[in-house]
Amino acid sequence: MAVSSPTPARSRIPGRAALLAAVVVAVLILFAGATGLLPGALALAVGVGAAGLGASAYLVRTALDIHHTDRSFVACRGAGFVGMGALATALTVLVPWWAPSDTVGWVTAGLGLATGCYVLGASLLPGAARNWPVRLRRAFDGVGLGVSLGFAAYLIPPDGQDRPAALPAVLIAAGGVSIVTVVVLRARPRPVPAVWCGSGAALVLASLAALAEVVALDVAGPAVPLLGLPMVAGLAAAVAGGSRRDLPVPPARPRNPDQYLASYPLLAIPAAIGVIAAVWHLVTGPGFDTEGIIFGLVMVSVLVMRELLVVRDIRRYAGRLRVAEAHFRSLVAGATDLTLVLDEQLVVGWQSPAAARLFGLRDDEVVGRGFGELIHPEDAADALAVIGSVLAGEHEGGPPVLVSARMRDGAQLWRDTESTISDQRGVPEVAALVVHVRDVGERRHLERTLHRLAYLDQLTGLANRRALMRDLLALRRKAGQHGTLLVIDLHGLAEVNDSRGREVGDAVLIEVARRLRALIGGEDVPARLAGDEFAVLTTESAVPAYALATRIVTALGEAYQLPGAEVCLHTSVGLAELSGAADSDEVLRHADLARQRACQLGPDRVEWYDPDVEIQLHRRMELEHQLLGAAGRGELDLVFQPVTGLRDGRPVGVEALLRWRHPELGTILPDEILPIAAALGITAELDEWVLDEACRHLSTWAGGDDDFWLSVNVGPRELLTARFPERVATTLRRYGLAPERLVVEVAETWIAEDVPAIVAALSGLRKLGVRAALDDFGAGQTSLSHLRRLPVDMLKLNAVLVGEGSEATTGGGPAVLDVVVSLARRIGLEIVAKGLETPGQIERAAAAGCRYGQGFALERPAPAERIEAYLDSHRAERGQ
Repeated sequence: MAVSSPTPARSRIPGRAALLAAVVVAVLILFAGATGLLPGALALAVGVGAAGLGASAYLVRTALDIHHTDRSFVACRGAGFVGMGALATALTVLVPWWAPSDTVGWVTAGLGLATGCYVLGASLLPGAARNWPVRLRRAFDGVGLGVSLGFAAYLIPPDGQDRPAALPAVLIAAGGVSIVTVVVLRARPRPVPAVWCGSGAALVLASLAALAEVVALDVAGPAVPLLGLPMVAGLAAAVAGGSRRDLPVPPARPRNPDQYLASYPLLAIPAAIGVIAAVWHLVTGPGFDTEGIIFGLVMVSVLVMRELLVVRDIRRYAGRLRVAEAHFRSLVAGATDLTLVLDEQLVVGWQSPAAARLFGLRDDEVVGRGFGELIHPEDAADALAVIGSVLAGEHEGGPPVLVSARMRDGAQLWRDTESTISDQRGVPEVAALVVHVRDVGERRHLERTLHRLAYLDQLTGLANRRALMRDLLALRRKAGQHGTLLVIDLHGLAEVNDSRGREVGDAVLIEVARRLRALIGGEDVPARLAGDEFAVLTTESAVPAYALATRIVTALGEAYQLPGAEVCLHTSVGLAELSGAADSDEVLRHADLARQRACQLGPDRVEWYDPDVEIQLHRRMELEHQLLGAAGRGELDLVFQPVTGLRDGRPVGVEALLRWRHPELGTILPDEILPIAAALGITAELDEWVLDEACRHLSTWAGGDDDFWLSVNVGPRELLTARFPERVATTLRRYGLAPERLVVEVAETWIAEDVPAIVAALSGLRKLGVRAALDDFGAGQTSLSHLRRLPVDMLKLNAVLVGEGSEATTGGGPAVLDVVVSLARRIGLEIVAKGLETPGQIERAAAAGCRYGQGFALERPAPAERIEAYLDSHRAERGQ
């Protein structure tokens, strides 16, 4: 018999059919001897001898083939020794026919030789034993079994004449059969061919012992050849099992050790039989003879030796168990997980020593209690449901199941834990659920910290841009297209940081966040997008959202009372509905565009997004990009609107008005240019260009009188610069103009920003001889009393003071016009009525006492060439 290695067709041993034919012939010969056709001894010798020689040849050739093809030395020796046992069997059956003087002795000797060969062959079978110490131990176990059975067989007959005549042969056969039986039964794995081989060897040995007894008793007749039938059957079974080559490969390390303690009671039943036989013999017989005493001493010696070996093995295994237990305790005690063992009712039967160190739990607090009692009530249902699925076998064969739950520790505090549930009910030594509990509180705290860092603004505690976009996406999925996004821009925070420091600016931002939280609803999400940009995501519709934006503007516009500082900010708010965009990014873009539009229109404004807003913003951004180089490209131009006398119609001056001749967008008026220039910070450059270009044209006109003047508009920042008077003087000298021919106009709406500084700047211009005019008087909140303080020479009235119909009542109607003109004339100011669009307005302004007028009803703005022609025509009229 050999290991499993498929044998090629060319290496298979021929002769199996011949062996089968030899077995059939042997059986026929034995039957012939039993019927008297042949002598019994001859039939036994020829029949069993032929079968034994055939089996031996077949097994030896099999062993040689295994050795040459599979290179399995142990397997080939096993088959070879079984073949030698078959040969010894064939030689032994020749003894009765040959009939020497000591027939029983020769049969006993042959039986001993066959027994040794069969025992060695069975011990070398694949899976029988790993090494020689194990083989010797199993042989000793078989010897003990055989001695016990032999002792019982020796004592049971009460009369010594009835004992076996060939007792040594019987004892040898009993020992051989016992050893082969032990070897085969303890083979791991125990293949069927090994059982066949062992059974055949045991049957042959038992038949040989019977033959020795027959020879010793000198029995003749058909009994002799009939003993050959079990021998032939045993040889056939041994050959069938010993020559098999398709056996499974034995594992490198059997699952159960050879000295597994559960197999040691093998001699219990035979020893009990020996003891019972001894008691029976004492009761029924005359006593023990010398042979019986020696037999009993041998049995006792074997059993004692067997027990000593068992004790040694038990001690060795106990030592291994102590070492393994010490290792287990050290591993469990130092583990970072708490291990619990639960029965099927989820009652804790054991907890690891790490429980006291990790969770502060004593055994009396845990053992014997239900696992659900240790879990937080809010998490218990889910956790027990998962464990129930494990008990139901839903996760059989899969990885351990993970359960997340809060667990109570020894201090009655709830800890975040993760537990793995392993079903060990199929392991007899465990037969329970094993739960490994790990404290994940630090990890959860780190996760929450990372979440806070990832989704919260660290200064204000509001949601950041990422969190806002996440909640915006969730709101769109939950509520569909309902909801509004507000984007809030604070104006003036940069000045606070520059003038008062970052600490004050941060305190303002924190207060802004507090006010936002106080204004919004429970489902609204406040967020900080950038340094001075905030946002609010609300589920409200358009009207409530606009009302919320208005409240935000009011609340954030209130003064911020901080230690040692009072800060005031302005706010711009842009709104966009979720329904007006395809995705979250587009919603945020729409709201931001509305915010930019609100910033352009002025502080504390609230604007909705609509497509026109985006068009206007794109136009604004394009103009901002192109205005910086407009003067260098020659795109800036001036038009001039004459100022004429209302009594004689004679032109007395012109006002220079800026125009941008955009190559694609056409003419752009100052109302759109000046806010862009202010945002870009180039108002001073534009004013300087207008002043220089206007003076150049004035110097080239020949149609005006020496008292014909030119007025230019100047912004407050340019007017208040220290070098502005010097620049004006330089320009006048460059073009040879008298200072009194230049009029600098300052809008009334700018006066209230800083009256003393404006007064000082205008006084500086007066020293140069340049005249000043207060433009658009009546449009702002300048008090009439300020006219006495302001060093101006001219007052240009806003069109609202000279309007017709309903417009006349705005600002007080004609009565106000009369008062203003009267006061201005009293303090020596020249008055120009602006915005005269109809003859009626001209008459009203003249009737009120206005000396000069300006408007479309008198003359429209025109380029410099047309103004020069206009002046020439008036000079020609005066010459006539």
